[in-house]
Amino acid sequence: MTSVVRKLTTGVVAGALGTLAMDLVWYRRYRRGGGEDTFAGWEFATSTSSFDEASAPGQVGHKLASTLGVTLPDHTAGLTTNVMHWLAGVGYGAAHGLVFPRRGPVVGGLATGVGAFANSYATLGAMGVYQPIWEYDTQVLAKDLSAHLLFGLVAGAAFRALQGR
Repeated sequence: MTSVVRKLTTGVVAGALGTLAMDLVWYRRYRRGGGEDTFAGWEFATSTSSFDEASAPGQVGHKLASTLGVTLPDHTAGLTTNVMHWLAGVGYGAAHGLVFPRRGPVVGGLATGVGAFANSYATLGAMGVYQPIWEYDTQVLAKDLSAHLLFGLVAGAAFRALQGR
């Protein structure tokens, strides 16, 4: 049992590092596109004032809370966005630790990144947060896939390093 707990814990930390790497890429793209928020403001979605303008993680959190009978006020949209985003990242990291503990960071990491990308489009499409994947142009999908591949590679490398191999 300790082996499973260790893999999960290490995966959570690796997922956090992968999420940070992915967010740095997204933030750089945001700034190149004219965005003006600081990294902290962007990361914590401080300018998000309602669930109507929240990104996908915030919308998922809002839908999940509604399903559970909880009404989240609009002023919690930024916090909800951030919490759900980081929970997804550490969740995929934990899954990496369980599914790919012996794979190298490249093979296991790329598989984790592709899995996170594909699962996001499948789940978010089914929830009505995203359109079906075939409705997005290749440029949007390429940007999203590249960010998820970076997430997986960093999570895989961090997992390997934290495991002491």
